[in-house]
Amino acid sequence: MNRLAGKVAIVTGGATGIGEAVSKKFAREGARVVVCGFPEDPVNDVVKKIMDEGGEAAAYVGDLSHEGVAMECVGFAVTTYGKLDILINNAGVFPVMELIENYPTDAFEYLLKNNIRTAFFMTKYAVPELKKTRGCIVSAGSESGKIGLGENAPYGATKGWMHAFMRGIAVEQAKHGIRANCVCPGAIDTAWTHKETGPMKARHEEMIIDATPMARRGTPEEIANAYLFLASDEASFVTGALFSVDGGVTIAKGAVGKEAKGEAVAKAPQGELHLEHALDGASNMLRGRDDVVHTPAP
Repeated sequence: MNRLAGKVAIVTGGATGIGEAVSKKFAREGARVVVCGFPEDPVNDVVKKIMDEGGEAAAYVGDLSHEGVAMECVGFAVTTYGKLDILINNAGVFPVMELIENYPTDAFEYLLKNNIRTAFFMTKYAVPELKKTRGCIVSAGSESGKIGLGENAPYGATKGWMHAFMRGIAVEQAKHGIRANCVCPGAIDTAWTHKETGPMKARHEEMIIDATPMARRGTPEEIANAYLFLASDEASFVTGALFSVDGGVTIAKGAVGKEAKGEAVAKAPQGELHLEHALDGASNMLRGRDDVVHTPAP
């Protein structure tokens, strides 16, 4: 506990899936957390749960792919808590899985808007504040940005961009004491990797397990643990890293998951965060965001 005591963090996409886990994990470790999300996300619920547990959190609701909203979000964090130590670029979308010749143009534009513009603007406006605290940025990379995955090329390309972006920031900002890293998950037990709530079909679900040596999906809390390490002072000499938390999928060849037997490998740890929104967040794919720019949270 208290590995982030006294620190202030912004978590984009902070109310569902991995983001909820990061927000709650950081708060339990002593950080004051600005939980960000769209109006339909359970931002206020996550903030309430954090505060009910004795943590400190504030809600920011808006579309961070708009430059002015991203700038305002950073300002909100500094006005509310006096400084900024940690930026978590977790917000992103995974709209469809489709062959490139059939890939919808609106899905591609949606990826650029949410996976690239949001991280660019949030980083741009966070860096001046992070210089003051010698803070850090941890962004959502992916196995998809490291290896080629069929029917997933545009999404993987946005994650390859994120990897390069964070490495560039790591080099550029090291002289100011700012660290920048990526957490690169494999298949995680969120809405994105279930056919009922995300873009995957049944054959994709089977494929991701078969390709993972540990023969299961990871949990959001397992990913949050990696974010915690990279955001903490324990990682003071870690920058420019692409930190894989993927059950071994990026080092394996073939359907190795079929060979994994027994609970020791295939059973996920229980966790302690009591997540309520791990499978939320993907039901509004490709919804137009011009209707909402920023809604002040109550």
